[in-house]
Amino acid sequence: MASVIELKQIVKDYPSGVGPVRILHGIDLTIESGEFVAIMGPSGSGKSTLMNILGCLDSASGGDFTLASEQVNTLNDDQLADLRNRTIGFVFQGFNLLPRSSLLDNVALPLTYAGVAKAEREQRASDMLARVGLGQRTQALPSEISGGQQQRVAIARALVNRPALILADEPTGNLDTQTSAEIMALFGQLNREEGITLVLVTHEPDIAAHAQRLVRLVDGHKEFDGPASEGLKPAPIAGSSTATSGAAPCGG
Repeated sequence: MASVIELKQIVKDYPSGVGPVRILHGIDLTIESGEFVAIMGPSGSGKSTLMNILGCLDSASGGDFTLASEQVNTLNDDQLADLRNRTIGFVFQGFNLLPRSSLLDNVALPLTYAGVAKAEREQRASDMLARVGLGQRTQALPSEISGGQQQRVAIARALVNRPALILADEPTGNLDTQTSAEIMALFGQLNREEGITLVLVTHEPDIAAHAQRLVRLVDGHKEFDGPASEGLKPAPIAGSSTATSGAAPCGG
């Protein structure tokens, strides 16, 4: 299976009054085509910095980054913008829809930037809206639909360019519990049935549990990388009888 993402010893430094501050410390990470990966970590762990590097929105201070077989480190700003548009679909917490444009036009926007002819981009946008359950609302405005439906539009927009990778940054952060579950079910369906590669940043264990694989960052270091079912198990309480008896651990 081909790798969509390959990071080797990625570091990220930010300037400060006392010199560079290291945010990411030698991150190695390979994500294969068709994987569904959740990235978790406490505030300040570096997960947002890592997501920005994966999305070619920020550059690493050191290390090697290959995205869809292209060496990111060697690209200039225009080449990076072209790679983002061809390779990555973004889904954000805030939806980022144009309020005065129809759902169809919102979804078609990446195709406009890509120079796709109007008839084709409208057809592809319509098909994507149907795929996320909004095929009958193509001419509605974002204000006329619910928050969960707006996030479905954002997902359709992320998919319309047929990217190799979807990056979702806290995509359920503005949604209620039931709607969050519906959005995560949609992500799971797209991953299983379409083979779409998904990388999700979240701080919520119940959201990360939908992924197959979990990467946990702590203080800029990769602390865990493995099955989500293992990485989300609560740690045993130190000194408790359950930690040594083999009984099911408890703790928060």
